Amino acid sequence: MITTLVTDITIEDICKGFVYNEYEGKGLFGLSGKLTIQPEYQRNYIYADGKKDVAVIDSILKGYPLGLIYFNTTPDGNYEVLDGQQRITSFGRYVTGKFAITDTNGIPRYFSGLAEDLQKKIMETKLTIYICDGSESEIKEWFKTINIVGVPLNEQELSNAIHSGPFVTKAKEEFSNSQNANIQKWSAYISGNVIRQDYLHTALDWVSKGNIDNYMSRHRHDDNITELKAYFNSVIDWVSSVFRDVESEMKGLPWGEFYETYHAKAYDPQTVSDKLKELYSDFYVKNKKGVYEYILGGCIDTKLLDIRIFDDPTKKTVYTRQTEEARNNNHSNCPLCALGNDNNKNRIWKLTEMDADHVTAWSNGGATDITNCQMLCKTHNRAKGNK
Repeated sequence: MITTLVTDITIEDICKGFVYNEYEGKGLFGLSGKLTIQPEYQRNYIYADGKKDVAVIDSILKGYPLGLIYFNTTPDGNYEVLDGQQRITSFGRYVTGKFAITDTNGIPRYFSGLAEDLQKKIMETKLTIYICDGSESEIKEWFKTINIVGVPLNEQELSNAIHSGPFVTKAKEEFSNSQNANIQKWSAYISGNVIRQDYLHTALDWVSKGNIDNYMSRHRHDDNITELKAYFNSVIDWVSSVFRDVESEMKGLPWGEFYETYHAKAYDPQTVSDKLKELYSDFYVKNKKGVYEYILGGCIDTKLLDIRIFDDPTKKTVYTRQTEEARNNNHSNCPLCALGNDNNKNRIWKLTEMDADHVTAWSNGGATDITNCQMLCKTHNRAKGNK
């Protein structure tokens, strides 16, 4: 790859023909239409937080260097931003009146309200730009390399860069657009940030069964995302039909995996709702997130619920009672050992050699309190737990 250093391009030059589209995923342009600021492989603009974007303008006004910016040439002789998209978009948005900075008196100042000398200082600031010429693979590799500093690319943003093309463009329009009316509904089940590609990552993870890069590679040149949307909507529709109650613990669960495992099974939404409320109100259920897979699996695997264990005072009280009774009757203080005929039939176990156990299993309605607690030797307790 060949690089050429250019130092005579100013912010004013870049801002000629600057276009910023609020509809994320669409292109941004500048340099009189010769520069694509957000090519397909670039992530969305993430500096619009009133801090990072303002910091860019403050740096310019204070005369601080903005750092190196990289362009790569395109086959038609124009340019794409390889690195520096966030900085360029920030000063472009400021110059075109999209946000204000606060002056030393705490007064918001849009570009149009700045003193003329400050406007001039911004517009005449020269940028340090390397223009790169190389193959697509060289450009993509360099893009990954220079993005290990600053706000690093996440896994999905890197995948978007590697597999850029019509498929990624359309997928970002659907799943990386915060203006999509479906985001509110999806946010009940998906965690993360839309703009940072977390929703797109989830959709791809579901449809690809975890093989995202393989799926993106196979579909890179597709001009539609029909399969991706259909599968994603199937999962969302299935979840919302089985679980009518929306709870915060639903966010971020592996619904794609649950769908693959359980969607062929019939559920009564009312029965599911009743069971969900019962488990949520149960003091002994520690893991509310595990409730969903527990219900889907037929309420069998209680390990998913992380049932609260008996506390130490309860264990000591029950141990003392069982041990006293055992000594009075000349048998083991482990009720199951006492029923046997081996050497442990009369053994008195130490407290540290025993575990607390539900007499009536929690899954059968047994409570986690002293009236339903018994102490078993560790061997019997573990054997019982494996049944």
